[in-house]
Amino acid sequence: MSPLPSPHVVDRVRDIPIYRASAARGDFPILEKTEIARGFPDNWMTPDLAAALESGQAEFVLSTGTNHARMQLIRPPYFLLRSYYRLWSEHPDLRATWEAGAKRISLTTVLATEHVARVNAGKPGATPGERWLDDRTLYLNNTLDPADWDRTEVRRMLAEIREISDAHPTGTYHLDCSGYHLAHLVQKVDDWGLWDEFPQPGSIVHAYEYTPLNVRALLHRHFDCPVVDLFGSTELGYLYSSDPRTGRYRPHLDDMSIELIPVTPGSGIHCLIVTSLRNPFMPLVRYRSGDCVRTTDGSADPERIAAFCGREKELLDTPGGPVAQADLDARVHDATDRVFLAQLRLSEASDDAILRYTTFDRAPLDAGQTARLEESVGELTGRLCTLEHHTDLPIGRSGKYVWLARPS
Repeated sequence: MSPLPSPHVVDRVRDIPIYRASAARGDFPILEKTEIARGFPDNWMTPDLAAALESGQAEFVLSTGTNHARMQLIRPPYFLLRSYYRLWSEHPDLRATWEAGAKRISLTTVLATEHVARVNAGKPGATPGERWLDDRTLYLNNTLDPADWDRTEVRRMLAEIREISDAHPTGTYHLDCSGYHLAHLVQKVDDWGLWDEFPQPGSIVHAYEYTPLNVRALLHRHFDCPVVDLFGSTELGYLYSSDPRTGRYRPHLDDMSIELIPVTPGSGIHCLIVTSLRNPFMPLVRYRSGDCVRTTDGSADPERIAAFCGREKELLDTPGGPVAQADLDARVHDATDRVFLAQLRLSEASDDAILRYTTFDRAPLDAGQTARLEESVGELTGRLCTLEHHTDLPIGRSGKYVWLARPS
């Protein structure tokens, strides 16, 4: 029998069709995305929800679909944005820019920018293509692959940043980004000598996807401000943020509780299971988010979460147990700080693998670094690994990079 949520949680959800049988049995199984979608929206509909949809207090939305198939959701308007703003205003390393009234500039996937444009295009009097989410947040990126940003596009983005910076009394702004996208921008600003056109932010958050250790180091080298890793999802809001003082993650779990379940018995990688009442119209009980974590001691204690290490569906089975994106990333980082992008491609015909990679300086690794990394990745995966240098690796259709390429 699965763990029973608190009586408060059970009382809040017992009249929602998807939970009625579980509440009556006293047994709540793990809630999968497929169950959320089955019979949607009738499986969530109550008289209160119907009234909220009618009044505009609740709305239908689609998840961005950058990590899984797009999923229909019901939530309050600006649910995710309000979750972000609350965390920004309360985080000890970020709240100074919030309290200063800084604008938030978001440099992330084009899918997110297009989502904002769609939202605003539907507003009375709005112009299609508007990239302001509200009066405080601007989305910059108009291109699927940041490797394709040319000088004109980079200068357009820098000019928009400059305009916002110049309009603030202290010249500050808050930069929200995918770590990969900001690293691409840093490289291009370096290549073209455009640092004089790039105002320094007052604080940085990288979110949206796993940020490799080498990319994190690059951001810390180039920006003299707090740089915080933020973890969350479209359906849950924001749950954790990094604490640079301790190297741990600070929880933001109002109206939430967390369980960790080993992906395999004895594995140090755990699935993240979330119970959340934060969204009053679609509370999630024992919801499998699809994210994986590691703890400081390998236990299933949520208080000991040390790292968010990738997606459950992207785990690689090996003779030594499942391997996550962060495990490969740690091997890359230990071998060299020069690697930017890395993708492990599995062979269809054998147990061999190729690690395709790019570097920040676009030059291949030397023979010694290559040998060390091939050996280390081979030990990790149980496969004979060969490195393959590229000047660029294509981004996925979602606007995120794929770290593991399986045979089609």
